[in-house]
Amino acid sequence: MKKNVTVIGAGLVGSLLSIYLSKRGYQVNIFERRADMRKAHMVAGRSINLALSDRGIKALEEVGLMEEIRKICIPMHGRFMHNADGSTAYQPYGKEGQYINSVSRGELNCRLMDLAEQNGVGISFNEKCDSIDWEKNEAVFQNQQNDQLSIANFQLLFGSDGAFAATRLTHQLQHNRFQYNQYYIDFGYKELTIPAGEHGSFKLGKNALHIWPRGNYMMIALPNTDGSFTCTLFFPFEGEVSFAALDTKEKLRSFFEKTFTDAAALMPTLETDFFTNPTGSLVTVKCFPWVRNDKFALIGDAAHAIVPFFGQGMNCGFEDCSVLNGLIDKYDNNWELILETYQALRKPDADAIAELALNNFVEMRDKVGDPKFLLQKKIEAAFSKKYPDKWMPAYAQVTFSPQIRYSDALQNSSRQEAIMQQVMQMDDIEHRWEDEAVEKLILEKLNYNTNKAGHSS
Repeated sequence: MKKNVTVIGAGLVGSLLSIYLSKRGYQVNIFERRADMRKAHMVAGRSINLALSDRGIKALEEVGLMEEIRKICIPMHGRFMHNADGSTAYQPYGKEGQYINSVSRGELNCRLMDLAEQNGVGISFNEKCDSIDWEKNEAVFQNQQNDQLSIANFQLLFGSDGAFAATRLTHQLQHNRFQYNQYYIDFGYKELTIPAGEHGSFKLGKNALHIWPRGNYMMIALPNTDGSFTCTLFFPFEGEVSFAALDTKEKLRSFFEKTFTDAAALMPTLETDFFTNPTGSLVTVKCFPWVRNDKFALIGDAAHAIVPFFGQGMNCGFEDCSVLNGLIDKYDNNWELILETYQALRKPDADAIAELALNNFVEMRDKVGDPKFLLQKKIEAAFSKKYPDKWMPAYAQVTFSPQIRYSDALQNSSRQEAIMQQVMQMDDIEHRWEDEAVEKLILEKLNYNTNKAGHSS
C-alpha cells in the first residue's frame, strides 16, 4: 500500500515533487506558509528571474509539463556583455542550438501549483510548520491568519520549504549528530526593471542574458515575455561602492549613469525600484543528514541552498525530484532504501554545484571582460570542437549535460582549468593560440592525467 505524503513548501521544488508522486498514485498534501500567490498578486517581488536549463527541463519532461512551461520561457543563446568603456561583446553559451531559458519564478510557480492541483494534490496555504513529532509522525501547523493549530498525520514527509527551512531546523534539533553550515557572501542583490518599449518591444537584445561586469560587482538582465527585463544588481552591502553608500536618489542616479550608462538610460523607475525593493542576501547552505529512516527527506534549497551564479538552484532542485523518481522504480517503493540512496547520490552533487556557483560569481563579475580570459575560452572552444570526446567546457557540462553529475563536472573542470593555466603561460599565446604546439600540449596533459587517474584507481 502506498504511503500518504505530506510536503511542506509549495515553492517550485515542492510543487514539482508533488506532481511526480501524485502521478504515481500517492495521496499528496502540501502545506505552504505563504498566501496563495495566484490570488494575492505576489508574482512580482523576490523573483530573481530563473534560468531553466537541461537538468530542469529533463525533470519537467518526465512529468509531461515542459510543453506547458515552454509557453512562458524565452530562450537565451549567450551572454551579452556591456563593458565599462561602452563596448559590447557576445559569448554563445554552447554549441549551435544550445540555450538556457529565462522564466519568471512567480509565473513558473503558479503554473506548477495549478498543475499539481490538476493532478489531485491538495494545497493548504497560510500554514506555517510549527513542530514535528517524529515518534507520532505528526506535523503541527499554525494558521497565519487566525493562529489556530492543526495536526497533519504523515507516513512520508518532505521538507521543501527553502533555504531557511522550518523542517530542517526541527530535524536538526532532534538529531544528535546533525551537521550544518551556512555561508553568506558579502554581496546582496536588488531587483530593478527595464520596462518594455512601445507595443511590448524589447529595449535590449531579447535572446541573451545581459551582463554589466564591473570587477567587484555586476548587474544582469533577463528578458520577460511582456518585453521588459528583470535586472538584478549584485553589489557589496558595505563600503565605498555599496548599497549602504547609495543612500540618496541623486547619488544612485549619478552612479548608474556613470557605471551602467546604457542601462541607466532605459530605467525610468530606477529610484523607486531601488529604494522600494528589498535587498536580498545570498547564502550557501550545506547540511547532513538529509533523511530520517523511511519517513523524511529534505529536498531542494532546504537541503542545499546555493548562490544563483550558475543558474542551477532550481535546476538542481528539479534534478533532486527526477533522481528520487528513478529510485522509486529501482527500489519498488522501499522508502528506506530510496531515501538512503537519494541522499548518497545527491549530497556530493549538491556540494559540488555549491562550489561551482561561488566560482562562477568571480568569473561573471571579474573575468568575462578580461581579454586573457576570453582568449582562454576561445582556445577551449576550438579544442572542444575538434576533440568533443576529450574536452567539454565546464559550463556545458553543468548546463547542457544532465548525464554528467555535478560532482564529476567539478572534478573535470578543475583538471581542465589546471591544464589551461599552463597553456595560458605559453610565450606569446595571444598570437600563437591556434598553433599545433598548443593542441599538442593540451593532448599531452590530458593523456598524462588519464594515465595518472588509471594508476591511482
